[in-house]
Amino acid sequence: MSGKSKARLFRQFDRLERHVPGFAARILEWLRRPGARLVRIPLGLLMIAGGVFSFLPVLGAWMLPLGLLLLAIDVPVLRGPVNAVTVWGSRKWTTWRRKRRDRKAERSQTPSE
Repeated sequence: MSGKSKARLFRQFDRLERHVPGFAARILEWLRRPGARLVRIPLGLLMIAGGVFSFLPVLGAWMLPLGLLLLAIDVPVLRGPVNAVTVWGSRKWTTWRRKRRDRKAERSQTPSE
């Protein structure tokens, strides 16, 4: 892995691990290890396939980005686009949450009649 893109990708994984339950964070941490490559690549492909078929019960759209993140560890061509989309998405998510919080605060401060 190139140093800069690998570091950015792993920062995204660190951020994700902080926001998921403990058992999921431990699984992600294990999957990032170099020895887990034989599990990580097929799992990434299965998650991408599951994300494509997210209209079916149990499968969801959340599987597609996670599968791409897992594959980006081993496929250098994916690192740049996956990093860019992940950073863009997290910024949009933060902006949306701030706007929502601010609107909620404005409504609670407005005196009701």
